[in-house]
Formats: sequence, structure tokens, C-alpha cells
Amino acid sequence: MELDLKDHQIIGLLKADSRLSVRDIAKATGIRPSTVHERIKKLVKKGIIERFTLKLNNKAIGENFIVFMLVLGKPTEYVGDTLLNNKNIKEVFGITGEYDMMFKLKFRDVEEFNNFVLNFRKLNKNVEKTLTMVVTTTLKEDI
Repeated sequence: MELDLKDHQIIGLLKADSRLSVRDIAKATGIRPSTVHERIKKLVKKGIIERFTLKLNNKAIGENFIVFMLVLGKPTEYVGDTLLNNKNIKEVFGITGEYDMMFKLKFRDVEEFNNFVLNFRKLNKNVEKTLTMVVTTTLKEDI
């Protein structure tokens, strides 16, 4: 599906605030509400919009200790439902270069992070090496 300017306008507004009503989007874009509604339905049906979600305040929900972890090892040996459903693992990427995977992790504090790393290494013997980078400040974080 090729997106036109109106689709991009609708998507931009929804990215900024997924709670916007069809009427508010119509008003902001100058598109009729029924057309906005049909376009959103089409964007969902075609998989352009996967879900409507929200952005949480990391500090307020106790996930202000953010870490990126690079992992070297055979991903097929350690990536599974247990890993992907872990509450601390927010994003998982297959990457090129020296490492195979990159995880974005969020924790309450350094102790919770340390326990995660020790447990991760203990349970995943096929992981050869990890490199962790602790976030010191968040300049931009989209969802």
C-alpha cells in the first residue's frame, strides 16, 4: 500500500496522540471524518498501523534504569518465548557486526539489572559475550 500525504498526516497525528478522536483528526487535517475513519481502518487492515499504544513515564513506573545489551552467540539457541516475554526486555533486534543481537532493557535499579545479567548468562550457555551500556540520559525515546 502506498501512503499519500493524507495518510502521513493521519499517522503523524496518531503518533503524537493515539487517543485523538476521528473528529479531531478530521479537523486538524481538513479531511472528512468518515474518510479519516476509513483511512485508519485501511491502515490497520494493511498492517501499516500495528497497534495503538501509549508512552509511559519511565521514572513514574519504576523503569528508569535503562540499558542496551549487545549479545554474541547463536540467537536460535537463546531467543525464545521466555526471553521475549521477559518484563525487562523492551526491544530485541538482530544486528550486523561483531554482535548478533541488541536488547533494550529497563529496570528499577542497578541491583535488578545485575540480577538479570547474572541469570541471563547462567541460563544461556550459548551466549559467548555481552556488552552492556547504561543510559545516562534520555534525549528522545519514541515508541
